[in-house]
Amino acid sequence: MADAKGKAFDFKLFGRLMGYTRKYRFTFYFTAFAAIAMAGLAILSPAILQRVIDDAILKFDYRLMVQLVTLMFGILIAEVLFQFAFIYLANWLGQNVIKDIRVKLFKLMLSFKMKYYDKSAVGRLTTRAVNDIETISSIFSQGLFMIVSDLLKMLAVAGFMLYKSWELALIVFSILPFILYATRVFQRAMKGAFEEVRTQVANLNSFVQERITGMKIVQVFARETKDFNEFKEINKKHRTAWIKTVWYNSIFFPIAEMSGSLAIGILVWYGGLKAIPEQVAGQGDITLGLITIFITLTQMLFRPLRQIADKFNTLQMGMVAASRVFGILDTKSHIADEGLIALNQVNGHIDFKNVRFGYNEDEEVIKGISFSVSPGQTIALVGATGAGKSTIINLLSRFYEINDGEISIDGISIHDYTLASLRDHIAVVLQDVFLFADTILNNITLGDPEITEEEVIAAAKEIGVHKFISSLPEGYQYNVKERGSMLSSGQRQLIAFLRAYVSKPSILVLDEATSSVDTYSEELIQNATDKITQGRTSIVIAHRLATIKKADQILVMDAGKIVEKGTHKELLQKENGFYKNLYEVQFMIEEAI
Repeated sequence: MADAKGKAFDFKLFGRLMGYTRKYRFTFYFTAFAAIAMAGLAILSPAILQRVIDDAILKFDYRLMVQLVTLMFGILIAEVLFQFAFIYLANWLGQNVIKDIRVKLFKLMLSFKMKYYDKSAVGRLTTRAVNDIETISSIFSQGLFMIVSDLLKMLAVAGFMLYKSWELALIVFSILPFILYATRVFQRAMKGAFEEVRTQVANLNSFVQERITGMKIVQVFARETKDFNEFKEINKKHRTAWIKTVWYNSIFFPIAEMSGSLAIGILVWYGGLKAIPEQVAGQGDITLGLITIFITLTQMLFRPLRQIADKFNTLQMGMVAASRVFGILDTKSHIADEGLIALNQVNGHIDFKNVRFGYNEDEEVIKGISFSVSPGQTIALVGATGAGKSTIINLLSRFYEINDGEISIDGISIHDYTLASLRDHIAVVLQDVFLFADTILNNITLGDPEITEEEVIAAAKEIGVHKFISSLPEGYQYNVKERGSMLSSGQRQLIAFLRAYVSKPSILVLDEATSSVDTYSEELIQNATDKITQGRTSIVIAHRLATIKKADQILVMDAGKIVEKGTHKELLQKENGFYKNLYEVQFMIEEAI
């Protein structure tokens, strides 16, 4: 997305946004027609008003006055109806456009690589998907159509003025260049101001969301004062950005108001000087009615001009928001889902062949790893933190794309499988369990209609967690709140394990799944592991001795490489072996206990 900073208006961006109205073109056209009709009706009332004054009131023609007032009332009713249709349809169109954009944006965000989220603040993305998209709707409801309607009214009023009296029209028009220049300067200034406002809104949202999510860390490390002072500074920048827009408004609108009043003053002075002697002589085109309607027409001409500037602010806010949203829509960071093979029947044979990967281009995390897992085998990955164990899991599920080499399941590259079918057969239990603010049942099934509550209860009984869930106030309907805050880490881990269990995966992945649970919970999980791994390929990243001992194969990793392979017993027999040293340091105490 090209940066349009410095431009008063980005027509390329505007054209792209208008593309979303094509499917609603009939509503768009009728809204435009309503705007044209409102402009035409706007000049009819002043035209009739002149006749009311000159031909009815001054000539004491009561019958004509009643007819003209009745006609004005009819025009008023028509204006109200068109205005209703205009406002309703403009807002309806705006809400449908942002609905389509938001759906498209969220769908795209669902396909982004994990690398994108690693580098993007959650608060900023939330601002783009919610606040900014909502701001776009104002382009239609308060910006575009309103501006078009006001411009049409101004053109109609200006043309009618010239038609009625070119002398009085020129007086009014002489003030226009000044106000138009002021409006142009105002628009440019507001564009930059609104850019800053949107930036500060994103910063504020990001900071608040992160601190609320991590409030426990803030309080544990006594960061309240420091974070509060940082928040005040961010809030101050947000306030300053908004005050800048208020400052520009406070300068422009009094100038616009003064210009309109000046035009009316000159109009009355000149018109009065011309009208009095002409009317006394019984001739002349400038009448009391004409001066009166010119005062009305001048207000009709200048008021939309002031409103256009205000509405242009709204339009600019919407355009700035659209630029930021389209910036995400243009992001090329999604996982390429070009596979044509649906992974239906899985034997579970996994091959890594000289796989290389780095989260950053200049720093490899996985350095030419090769290994094979036979169907039904359980392999364990062990090694120090940062050795690359979890990265292997991320690559298998295609959360990240490898730089070189090949990963295959049942002899076919994972890139040849459709992404949905690949991940549908891999169940992952992570160390850091994420639960949604929903019921336990929905967190287990994740909304899958094919998994019934009865199946969940049966599975829970099998692995021994039914009793724990039933003890909660509402059992399986218990709401765990945001991120599962109502449960302990061990309980969340059990829920995550049950979630993986009920999905009946062909390949099971346990990433440090027992590292943060108590002994009782570990026994439950170990019992479930024994059940679920039977006949299924399993990859276990764990430090707990029981899991490591039972693995068919252990891969020892260090600095992105596999340094040893073998069973528990085989690796312990290696003198000065990496695994043996790791076992003695990390596992000896646990075994003694």
